[in-house]
Amino acid sequence: MMPRFTLRQLELFAVLPDHATLGSAAKELHISESALSHALTELETAVGEQLCVRRKARGLHVTPTGRHFAARAREILKAADTLVADLAEFSGELKGPLALGCYTGLASNVLPAVLEGMNRLHPGVEISISVGDHSDLLPALEKGALDTAIVYDIGLPPGLQRRVIYETEVMAVLAETDPLAGGQDVDLADLAAQPLIMLDTAPSTGYTQLMFAQRGLTPQLKAVVPQIDLVRAMVGRGLGYSLLMSRPNQIPISSEGINIATRRLRPRAGLTSVVAVWPSDIKLTARAQAALDYAVDVLEAVEPH
Repeated sequence: MMPRFTLRQLELFAVLPDHATLGSAAKELHISESALSHALTELETAVGEQLCVRRKARGLHVTPTGRHFAARAREILKAADTLVADLAEFSGELKGPLALGCYTGLASNVLPAVLEGMNRLHPGVEISISVGDHSDLLPALEKGALDTAIVYDIGLPPGLQRRVIYETEVMAVLAETDPLAGGQDVDLADLAAQPLIMLDTAPSTGYTQLMFAQRGLTPQLKAVVPQIDLVRAMVGRGLGYSLLMSRPNQIPISSEGINIATRRLRPRAGLTSVVAVWPSDIKLTARAQAALDYAVDVLEAVEPH
């Protein structure tokens, strides 16, 4: 006879490995601690295994069996969500969860337009957002925590499907008062002697270093900065120049309201694509496909500046 437990019990147990106490888990689940304890007791009775140890003085400990059970419970819950969403899609309505990742340097220029469009066109889709670099997003895709992620098509591992969102290239970012900002483009050799403010995220850092090496140039590194807004603010203050990928919806001022200039490199360099990626053995949901369709429509025609 198969064990009898409910999806609600699975939902309650699935979060336990992330908590040190029963009270903490109950707070996240918005139920009382006693109700959670009772539900867990019923679940353990149903499966015939001890899944966790609950001691007031020592907090909550999930057993190895319990950790395996929690992982499988999350898979079942995701499958149940997908089943409900598929039924809605069958009737012509997109509905259900979409876990979307985005590279940090792209997020503020890409996500607002996509989220606005999805909210208007498909209000039943519930989108959760994760922002990070390749070291954050790629493992999350592999573990199934994300449906798809929007990243640069640079240094990606095998085993990923991809769809081009828009084409991009490396641009020189200069203070408006920099004499080199007066031209339509700028040679990397003319920049090499000036202080470089480099964005410190993967794959941006390695890509910048490779560009100089390919030209036989050595940059004069002024600072390595982890946030793109800080890079642009420092450039605006005249502390140096930077090399950043072109991106849509970019305004020519820093976060402090100081004008900055963006110029193409001569010869043009760092041409690549912004792509959506997902594991090759996974079929995208209709919700994810709709989000990528809209991203391509709203972003691919934007002229870099």
